[in-house]
Amino acid sequence: MLFSPRISTRDLAYLCRRLAISVDAGIDARTMWAKEAQRAIGPLQSRLVIISRSINQGESLREALTGTGEFFPVLFREMVEVGEQTGKLDAIFAQLADHCQERLKLRRQFLAVITWPLIELTAAIGAIGFLIWIMGVIRGMNQNQGDFDPLGLGLYGNRGLAIYLAFVFTVAALVWLTIQAIGRGLAWTRPIQRAVMKIPMLGKALETLALARLAWSLSITVQSGMEIRRALKLSLASTNNAKYTDKIETIDKEIEQGNSIFEAFFQAGCFPADFLDALAVGEQSGKLEESMAGLFRQYNEQAQFAMKTLNTVAAFLVWMIIAAIIIAMIFRLAFSYFGFLNNLSKP
Repeated sequence: MLFSPRISTRDLAYLCRRLAISVDAGIDARTMWAKEAQRAIGPLQSRLVIISRSINQGESLREALTGTGEFFPVLFREMVEVGEQTGKLDAIFAQLADHCQERLKLRRQFLAVITWPLIELTAAIGAIGFLIWIMGVIRGMNQNQGDFDPLGLGLYGNRGLAIYLAFVFTVAALVWLTIQAIGRGLAWTRPIQRAVMKIPMLGKALETLALARLAWSLSITVQSGMEIRRALKLSLASTNNAKYTDKIETIDKEIEQGNSIFEAFFQAGCFPADFLDALAVGEQSGKLEESMAGLFRQYNEQAQFAMKTLNTVAAFLVWMIIAAIIIAMIFRLAFSYFGFLNNLSKP
């Protein structure tokens, strides 16, 4: 599951936008999907070919998407099925495109802030690697060098550099795999997510982003006419945050017992007052989708600030790592140099 191909947010945004325009223009489904298959490249093309062939054989879009496995997000597949049943595919595709575009915007903001600190971190790691290698050269030139090890890592020369780089790449790979696993909602990442949510500033920012996604999902799933228990499960799952996905069964049981949506979310005990208030007003007035859409706009504005907070925290962490590396190297080099001088002064 971790290494299975998935459509990128960027490709999904463009695909949904084109599909929304095509459906609204009344283009035949067979023609529409055949053109999309011809236009696409890589893994996306093979999945669109499967969809196009299934449509040509008279299958529904829901059935066609089944043949693509987990390539498309669950939210996309579920919403497409509802859109097909209600005849609102053009609106569904347009809303999905807007959602993907917003995610891309937030991602670009994050990358813009974190890029320079990451470059500096890479330079610091590279400098250590260079020192490890050059110490091997110095040892080879001066056989009297003895056990002089200014870095205190026991690594020098080509062999030491290879060990050091293997360690760095292993750590980087573990971090990348963990991020990918969290993005795909794998169960073993839930303790990590819960721990991160308890970090000051960072946890609040992630909470805001998750609630914005929840409000948006609720607004479109309820508006689409989807059965309420299914809509709630899908919306909670779309947050991709263990704090809320862990409450799916609790909320579903409350709804099954005949309680209101507000009561179900209230009993879950993890939703803020403003979210519960909007939920209560929307449910009582019969305009839940409008209430959630308004709440999404509010959370979306807060999400801009939340993303800035995430950027600041991430940049600060990178700076702290760089500072720790530099300080540790300065002290280690100084102590090693003084020790070396002391050894030379001995008779």
